[in-house]
Amino acid sequence: MIRPSFVLLLVLVLGLPCLPGAQSSADASPVHWPSFRGVRASGVSTGGEIPAKWNVETGENIGWRTDIAGLGLSSPIIWGDKLFVTTAVAEAGRAKLEAGLYGRIAAADDDGPQSWRLICLDKKTGRILWDRELHRGKPTIKRHTKASHANSTPATDGKCVVSFLGSEGLHCVDLDGKLLWKKTFGTLDSGYFRVKTAQWGFASSPTIYAGRVIVQCDVQGQSFLASLDIKTGDEMWRTRRDEIPTWSTPAIIDAPGGTQIALNGFRHTGGYDFATGKQVWNLQGGGDIPVPTPISAHGLTFITSAHGRLSPIYAIHQTATGEISATEKDAKDFAWKISRGGNYMQTPIVVGDLLFACKDQGIMSCYDARGGERHFQERLSRERTGFGFTASPVSDGKKIVYVSEDGYGFVMAADKEFKRIAKNKIGSACLATPAISEGKLFIRTREQIICVGE
Repeated sequence: MIRPSFVLLLVLVLGLPCLPGAQSSADASPVHWPSFRGVRASGVSTGGEIPAKWNVETGENIGWRTDIAGLGLSSPIIWGDKLFVTTAVAEAGRAKLEAGLYGRIAAADDDGPQSWRLICLDKKTGRILWDRELHRGKPTIKRHTKASHANSTPATDGKCVVSFLGSEGLHCVDLDGKLLWKKTFGTLDSGYFRVKTAQWGFASSPTIYAGRVIVQCDVQGQSFLASLDIKTGDEMWRTRRDEIPTWSTPAIIDAPGGTQIALNGFRHTGGYDFATGKQVWNLQGGGDIPVPTPISAHGLTFITSAHGRLSPIYAIHQTATGEISATEKDAKDFAWKISRGGNYMQTPIVVGDLLFACKDQGIMSCYDARGGERHFQERLSRERTGFGFTASPVSDGKKIVYVSEDGYGFVMAADKEFKRIAKNKIGSACLATPAISEGKLFIRTREQIICVGE
């Protein structure tokens, strides 16, 4: 049985800044938000407190609003004073987006010609600096009614920006929009593995680390993980994965035995050696439509998925090797685990010693990140507004922000006691994960990028 809102192929969208007990990262910066969920998917930026309250309609605590053409559910990324976002503009006009909790598996009936674009905005003013067309043509694969043809969040290293358009290719431009290289991988069909005619669109985002671009392509057919030279686009290695379609983004993990690439999956959740692509550890099972990205803190890698019988959360020691099993009693490779209660669409977040997870229906849970004790489980909203949560949470280290599909922003205390600080009206559908930079929150809605902050 299909659970509601199974396709928000966005999450996408890599890393933990220096919080108490969290892994440090040389890439961490209060200014930059270089990929899906910032640095290594942490979702945390400690460069200043974001406003607790705002109102888009009245302009309260709104810095600027900029219209973005087309339909894209990718997240904005930031490097310095530049903000980048992708979109797909249909020649036939405004594309339809059906938000909300439902379980239809059919694809959207709008596979006409599209223009895939990468847009650069001035972070301080919202002015569009340039608008680059990356590809034009009919989509190779259809999208779901709750997805777009531009789901994958771009990534940058401060020298170039890499945008993954699925079957339409991986495109690398410089910070002025000049094309440096592009690479195609053939047809990348991400859809429901039990009904292969249900095409849902590609969503895994690229990751940049140490001069390499990492892509996870779990699709119908030949799934693989690949590392490419960021300067040329040449493949350094490719590792085949016996995996069904997933929509997760690869995460870089500083494991004791060396840098790893952690991947979510159903048949092959696991860690891979960054230099060679060889599998270090592997775990089978869990939810059979994996979307959330792995995150790390306290020497643990956190994996969650949901759909089908299980919705687990796994806290895996970063010393794990070989085949590991969640069914073993007191398995040495797990700090803790639960079989039900994990996320379907959202990537969870660790703030200090606490892990926060939220379900599509807006049920928020808080766990001790090291030991797994649950501190609370509560609904974000008990009103008739604020339903359907696909975008992943982000935090300034003190507060956590969740945006709902029907256009509300919930500001929660990053504390083991449940506390809703504010419920803010955005006024438009929100399915993309926000970004944070220098105490400002950048929200992508159906039509706009909105800067929350003075």
